[in-house]
Amino acid sequence: MSNYTVERIKVVTPDKVELMPKVFKPNEEIKDNLVVVLVHPYSILGGRQALLKGIASGLAENGHRAVTFDMRGVGESTGRASLTGFAEVKDVIAVCNWVSEHLDSHRILLVGSSAGAPIAGSAVDQIGQVVGYVSLGYPFGMMASILFGRHHKAILQSSKPKLFVMGTRVGFTSVKQLNKKLSSAAGRNEIYLMEGVSHFEMEGPAYDAEMVKLILKFISSL
Repeated sequence: MSNYTVERIKVVTPDKVELMPKVFKPNEEIKDNLVVVLVHPYSILGGRQALLKGIASGLAENGHRAVTFDMRGVGESTGRASLTGFAEVKDVIAVCNWVSEHLDSHRILLVGSSAGAPIAGSAVDQIGQVVGYVSLGYPFGMMASILFGRHHKAILQSSKPKLFVMGTRVGFTSVKQLNKKLSSAAGRNEIYLMEGVSHFEMEGPAYDAEMVKLILKFISSL
């Protein structure tokens, strides 16, 4: 029997898109009022909130509330997915506003996986309650930048604490590209490299437990 519960909710964005998030809540004592909001990978390539269930449940089992949601055009959420992810930034902001109001939380950690990382990154400084940011495989590389390059500036200029987790096997971003991008980034920036792990392996359930540990350690530093 799991020691967390899952509540399904509905959030409506300012442009009338209906989102269907899930809130993962510890059955035991909640450690603090920080809530982790997780943003799934690229919708057009099959990204959905179910991919983040393992991380969300692991956080709940460790005393932290976590929220996943299908962005517009995915699952039961209405609307249409966008190519560059800018429409989805509205979804992130709407969910965080709901968290702040209904979960009585004034501290939110945004976690973005793959293409969810640039989308979440663009929302970080638009939400006052966000106190930190974790990227799981930010696609900084040249090809991915055709789609997501206009998101880079927002997160690199944010002064809020940031953690970038990346596999070292060549994928959308090389270690050299990551270091170059972060060399001029504002605020506190941490890098955690997963040796021999590819971009898409990181998205799989085999690494959920390690992601949970990294996120929990980062939370403790906020």
